Amino acid sequence: MTKENIKQMEQKLFSRNFKKFGLDMNPVVSIVSGLFILVFAGYALYDLEQASRVFDSIKNTIVSKGDWVFILSSNFFLIACLYLAFSKLGKIRIGGAKAKPEFSNFAWYSMLMSAGMGIGLLFWSVGEPLYHMQNKPPIFSDISKANSALATTFFHWGLHPWATYAVIGLALAFFAYNKKLPLSLRSVFYPILKDKVFGIAGDIIDILAVVACLFGLATSLGLGVQQINSGLSYLFGIDFNVNIQVVLITIITLIATLSVVSGIDKGVKILSELNIKIAFVFVLAVLILGPTAYILKVFSGALGVYVNDFIKSSFFISVGGSSWQGDWSVFYLAWWISCSPFVGMFVARVSKGRTIREFILAVIIVPTILSFIWLSVFGASAMYIDNSTGGTLFEVVQSNLPVALFEMINLLDMNLLAGVIKIVLSLLGTVLIISFFVTSSDSGSLVVDSITSGGKLDSPVPQRVFWACMEGFVAAVLLLIGGEKALAALQTAVISSGLPFAIILFVMSILLVKSINEYYNTIKSKRIEELELHDSARDNKISA
Repeated sequence: MTKENIKQMEQKLFSRNFKKFGLDMNPVVSIVSGLFILVFAGYALYDLEQASRVFDSIKNTIVSKGDWVFILSSNFFLIACLYLAFSKLGKIRIGGAKAKPEFSNFAWYSMLMSAGMGIGLLFWSVGEPLYHMQNKPPIFSDISKANSALATTFFHWGLHPWATYAVIGLALAFFAYNKKLPLSLRSVFYPILKDKVFGIAGDIIDILAVVACLFGLATSLGLGVQQINSGLSYLFGIDFNVNIQVVLITIITLIATLSVVSGIDKGVKILSELNIKIAFVFVLAVLILGPTAYILKVFSGALGVYVNDFIKSSFFISVGGSSWQGDWSVFYLAWWISCSPFVGMFVARVSKGRTIREFILAVIIVPTILSFIWLSVFGASAMYIDNSTGGTLFEVVQSNLPVALFEMINLLDMNLLAGVIKIVLSLLGTVLIISFFVTSSDSGSLVVDSITSGGKLDSPVPQRVFWACMEGFVAAVLLLIGGEKALAALQTAVISSGLPFAIILFVMSILLVKSINEYYNTIKSKRIEELELHDSARDNKISA
């Protein structure tokens, strides 16, 4: 199909949009997605116990029977990314040869981390290494339990999740900015669906993406406010209950809405940069005030174990099924894949003007290194404190995971102004959690807004506000009616969507590599033709 035909089909897609009351959205994608979410929530809340059992059963079946799909596909995504980065295709620039980056490197990296997994690192950096210390995992074996525990945590938060984000982010960016298709998941399947991506087939793809995004964001928002509530309760004695959490959701949603209205280049960008600056101060303070020598020792040892056993551990699939692998590695891989439409879309949105090599290396390597540093500082500190206190911190992790970060700070061995410093660190941690949640909410709203508008980059402000409020509304309703059980059921449903999305991403990766190769050959042919024309003109001039 020619560019003119694509433009006509795109205009036809946009012409279907509902354009009243300050909105500009695809009615099929928007209404069906909204109804699906309401029906799901209604079913879960009507009989929460039964819904939880059903979702748990589905999740357990997917995790136990489909573990090989998640493990092999995640490795395939990483291999595909490395091939694209280091082959001749890495020179291609997203948006064309003359495209320029919209954001500075610092702003770009900040937005990648904030949208990707910043809040997850805050939540799990203390608890996960301690879990692996107590129950030695079957991967990354080492004499030192601390090295094995931290290396395993590296595996769950390092190259594999970011490769998943990179491959879908690159696919969306390439088809949107180089192929001039709408910035939407439907566009990635243009090579096989052709003009059908502008019809019902494309609507179905986008509906799946919107549902995954909203469920994932609502779950993260709901679970996250529990950690914020735990921090405020720990610091100021504020009650830990659903009403307080709903108030927190309302405040976070309000701040996120203001950021969404401001747009990416102002609200999201500024908040993301603020996140990284606060995080740098926070992690540096814990490194200096905590067991510095032990942190550096474990970081070095864990990194060596991670690199040395990387290939063997990456392809490990337990024979007969492993509860550990299902609960940890496969669970994480399914979660990353389920969240990939949201993160990938946002990464694509802010990455125009970067070469493929620059894009992949930045999306995979930079966040991985920063994550390893963060996990080492907080994870090693947690392990050191737990050993020193006879398992006190692990007891807290088991009983109340959201408060583990604050308890770790409280148990740090400091002398000078210890009480004041601990309060300051706890406040800093609370502010950072809130800030990361705001950026997750506003970036997610922009992504859902883009998908429901058919792939438009600049949609009306009321529409952005609508989706920002929808995320907070879903999370608040689930908390009010079903509490933690409703959120757990929703989280299980999100994980369950990982298997079909893994297959979709696998197909998408093949289409991406094939399309970039064709694009490269087309560009190469045009350059050869231009050189031949230039040489011919020069020869004619000389002859004359």
